[in-house]
Amino acid sequence: MITMKRKIRVLVVDDSIVFREFLLRGIGEDSMLEVVATASDPYMARDKILEFEPDVMTLDVEMPRMNGIEFLKKLIPQYPLPVVVVSAVSENIFDALNAGAVDFVTKPDAKSSANWEMFIRELIIKIKIAASAKVGRLKREYVNGQPITGTVSIKRDRIIAIGASTGGTEAIFEVVRSFSRDIPGVVIVLHMPPVFTGMYAKRLNNSCLVEVKEAETGDTVIPGRVLLAPGDHHMRLNRNGKVYTVECFKGDRVNGHCPSVDVLFDSVAAKAGAAGIGVILTGMGYDGAKGLLKMRQAGANTIGQDAQSSVVYGMPKVAYDIGAVSKQVPLERISRQIYSILTE
Repeated sequence: MITMKRKIRVLVVDDSIVFREFLLRGIGEDSMLEVVATASDPYMARDKILEFEPDVMTLDVEMPRMNGIEFLKKLIPQYPLPVVVVSAVSENIFDALNAGAVDFVTKPDAKSSANWEMFIRELIIKIKIAASAKVGRLKREYVNGQPITGTVSIKRDRIIAIGASTGGTEAIFEVVRSFSRDIPGVVIVLHMPPVFTGMYAKRLNNSCLVEVKEAETGDTVIPGRVLLAPGDHHMRLNRNGKVYTVECFKGDRVNGHCPSVDVLFDSVAAKAGAAGIGVILTGMGYDGAKGLLKMRQAGANTIGQDAQSSVVYGMPKVAYDIGAVSKQVPLERISRQIYSILTE
């Protein structure tokens, strides 16, 4: 986990005084964190940011006077502060991430004290990750994809496997939006909870030329289709002759995650071998590094996102350091690098 010489200074923004007090107490229980101020709306939050100079802000989406998304759109270009969104289950989460938030945590069911304890633990972890994240990079809107065109015939019998965590929603979109319908089958693991993986898949499907769906066991991996592992399920690649399918299954967390990138990459190394193309994107931790190394050792081409374009240069760094990455490139060049491999 992140080590800092001083406590991480947190600003809590929520219109509910009860919830603000709950967050203040919960976050304050961690010795590495200090809530320096709270605010009930974006206008008060703006003043608190200038006065207290927090390291991280937690932000509700639904608030009076100005919603959290509009606040982010105004704040991030002028004051690139790491933000963790705290909100109910809603597609607004993705608008917030697109506007510059680093990550999100969903408000729990009020009926269970265990859910509240888990919520605080998750929030504390994400605040610590956000404290080291890069913020303020230009965000692209979710519009119709701009596919790479003019490529000669490509190898359609390849398998493209992508893994990402913190910052991954925007990074994956940046890559997938450039895919044309002739792209070989794509399988993706993104560290994201249940429900949101389905929402995210639909969002990508509506914004890109390729078909994107939340994976189900038995789905075929075919050109023009992107399969996203469902939250709380691992996904692995299976093969029967020339036909590739996926299997989604419940299992213990691997490297702290379910779905795990390593589980996917290990299976691609075993089933696709040199036909695989592995891509590891922004994210905290080391999930996917060893699996990507197995892919490279099996003859696959492997790509890692570089430090400068990563929101959190954790997973790609570990993969690069252990020799799993054959080519390291900025995010905006990854899709072009994939097409370069496909036309070699």
